[in-house]
Amino acid sequence: MSESSTPIESFIHHKAQTGMQCGNYSIDIPELKEGEQYRFHFDATACVGCHCCEAACNELQNNPPEVKWRRVGEMEGGEFPNVLQFFNSMSCNHCLEPECLRGCPTESYVKFEESGIVWHDDESCIGCQYCTWNCPYEVPVMNYDRGIVTKCDMCHDKLAVGETPACIQACPAGAIEIEVVHKEEWIKYDMQKEGIAPHLPDVNITKPTTRYTLPKNMPKMKPADERLLKPAHAELPLVFMTVLTQISLGAFLALFLGQLLFSFGLHLPKPTMGMALMAFIPAAIGLPLSALHLGRPILAMSAMKNWKTSWLSREAIALGVYTGLSMFVAILYGLGYTGVGLLLLEGFTLALGIYGIYAQSMIYRVKARPAWDRSSTTKRFFGSGYIGFLLISLLLLASNGGAGATVLLAVSLLAGMAQVLIIYEEVMFYRHLERENPLFYQLNRTRILLQEHFGKIKKFRLYSLLISALILPLLAILFTASGLHGLAMIFLVVAIVGSLLSELAGRYLFYRTVVPLGLAGNFFAGNQR
Repeated sequence: MSESSTPIESFIHHKAQTGMQCGNYSIDIPELKEGEQYRFHFDATACVGCHCCEAACNELQNNPPEVKWRRVGEMEGGEFPNVLQFFNSMSCNHCLEPECLRGCPTESYVKFEESGIVWHDDESCIGCQYCTWNCPYEVPVMNYDRGIVTKCDMCHDKLAVGETPACIQACPAGAIEIEVVHKEEWIKYDMQKEGIAPHLPDVNITKPTTRYTLPKNMPKMKPADERLLKPAHAELPLVFMTVLTQISLGAFLALFLGQLLFSFGLHLPKPTMGMALMAFIPAAIGLPLSALHLGRPILAMSAMKNWKTSWLSREAIALGVYTGLSMFVAILYGLGYTGVGLLLLEGFTLALGIYGIYAQSMIYRVKARPAWDRSSTTKRFFGSGYIGFLLISLLLLASNGGAGATVLLAVSLLAGMAQVLIIYEEVMFYRHLERENPLFYQLNRTRILLQEHFGKIKKFRLYSLLISALILPLLAILFTASGLHGLAMIFLVVAIVGSLLSELAGRYLFYRTVVPLGLAGNFFAGNQR
């Protein structure tokens, strides 16, 4: 056999004739014109699912095995003997409207104007992982060895000198290529046709630029890993941080209402420094806990940087100032100041706290995580504040303020009832989940996690909420009205402990049962959260 007829030589000739980019160290692509950027093209008809692109990317970037900038998803469909196995090799889609960039609190993402590549600045990243929640494709991935998030940058340094990105160079089938795309034309004419593949998120969320070549007459595909269901990360620092700051807001609202009614001359107990401290302490404990969630806690203050577009930055600023002002309010009570200025300061502080908790809820209202992206998220975050009313009621009872405690307990009972209704609405939503829902796959998996994986915790959450938010406060009201303040205090202490455990359990379920959109059939997702 002559040398020219060897398989290797034949493949080299084939590459030269077809212009395939794979296997070449250099790449010849057109210079970008006005309104254009680079993008990936993935030919699913050529991919054989060998994962060489994953291995090459990790080797070049020196990433550990669990950190994958490019991943291969697997799907299957059809009926025997007409079956189809489908692979989707995906890295960053270098979107036209990247959610990672918009949500990043430290402005660590940059979309290069000259190339359209979405680049991550490792030096400024604090490892908050908010971008891993925002991206509907789960492209950014946490590198725990470095304490930061990292992602594909299209090997921009290699492209700049005419070299081929690692994934393209390693692909034996030529399934991945770099192309030039006109952004406006892509959105207007081609994105809805060539920018989609089975089980990928709605392209309108971020307007990804990746172009797909799909097999003709594809049957209905299903993810190859649909029988595998793994709970999400527990995020324990955030479980405690969110619940405690929400309790603080509820207690401060009770303090403000008490000061307002007292200022109007009603015969109610005067708010005290102890009550102000009860509103301050939960937030003072909760906010620092959030730093434990970060990969680089020492840079936590830089989370306030991107207040223009990031809800996380807005939350950090609002709740940080709220906590500082609530401490100042407590100091004023300790100094005996009770003028109109105190009431105005409390009103301003309360407004900041309300905005802070709203911003906190909006962190989770992202399209990439359907179970979070519901109005019930905002409602239940505010609903947890009923525990703050219970705390102030306990202090009033302890200081022989039976009349004021009765009023406040009535309000806390209403707030607790509202929280029960919010949770009941959530339960009914999953019980009557319709298959026609475009997000049925993710939401149904959340339902399965709630019922089958965390069924006992879910029952505890529901029953403890009913007992601690409704029954025990109602009994405390009856005992208070009967003059049995000691017994009422005992029931209130049990109600507070039970309510706190109930809200912590509910927040734990909130984090653990969310199912992101992501890449279907992604067996080897690594440490994507």
